[in-house]
Amino acid sequence: MQASAQNPDWTHSHHFHQGNPLAERHTRWAMALTAAMMVVEIASGWIFNSMALLADGWHMSSHALALGLSAMAYAAARHYAHDRRFSFGTWKIEVLAGYTSALALVLVAGVMLVQSLQRLLAPQPIHYDEAIAIGVLGLLVNLACAWLLRDGHHHGHGHGHSHGHAGHHHDLNLHSAYLHVLADAATSVLAIVALFGGKLWGFDWLDPVMGLAGAGLVAVWAQGLLRDAGKVLLDAEMEAPVVEEIREVIAASPVPARISDLHVWRVGRGDYACIVSLVTAPGADPEYFKQQLRVHEELVHITVEIQSAGAGAAG
Repeated sequence: MQASAQNPDWTHSHHFHQGNPLAERHTRWAMALTAAMMVVEIASGWIFNSMALLADGWHMSSHALALGLSAMAYAAARHYAHDRRFSFGTWKIEVLAGYTSALALVLVAGVMLVQSLQRLLAPQPIHYDEAIAIGVLGLLVNLACAWLLRDGHHHGHGHGHSHGHAGHHHDLNLHSAYLHVLADAATSVLAIVALFGGKLWGFDWLDPVMGLAGAGLVAVWAQGLLRDAGKVLLDAEMEAPVVEEIREVIAASPVPARISDLHVWRVGRGDYACIVSLVTAPGADPEYFKQQLRVHEELVHITVEIQSAGAGAAG
């Protein structure tokens, strides 16, 4: 005998994707500021014959593109929010954008590495005064963008469950945009330090060395984002705290039961779905176990399958 129960109140319009309008609005602003600064740096590079400014301008274009991708992901997730083809909502559109943006960060780190090595091996004259002025302006723009995205980054978590998982529920799409801005800000700081070192003490080698350091920093951030987003996309959630909570609920149940199979995956920033197969006494009601599991609010879609222990359904 086998029986199952699912949430009777679950529908496709359940709160798997509530959207993040604040994050979307701030991401659009950050994209606009970054794109404007990109144009200024590229134009200044041509006018002042500064390869440093040109390189930084094209480098910033990759971040403007990534921010645009993040904004498009929010719009797509909102547009398809009620499309029944997405059985668990459209949240993973944002996660996919975050993963793609992380790949762009890897590319940025690679370009920074190559350019820095080229400049280290073949130094070029630098227009320090112009480069410093534009670098400082670029840093101010980066800080403004970081402030915009940080606000949503810290307030755009899941549903505020009281189980201590909030740290795992951040908006990966917003996090990727935030990292792009931080990467640009870090690059600007390193560039300004290098430019002052070259202008004041003649340390021309500082510029490419700082570029190498920036490439390493961006690569580390990209690796972390790839890991987090990839984990969600591949449903690698069996180490999430909610999995142990499910096991604890079943172990503490007055009705003796043993988990024979368990699948947990994420369907929102702080929302999980689960399928639990239990070996228990004949006639046990799956609805009873489902009600026990509902104490954990992050479980928004629960399926319980009952296998009769007397029938030897499970080894």
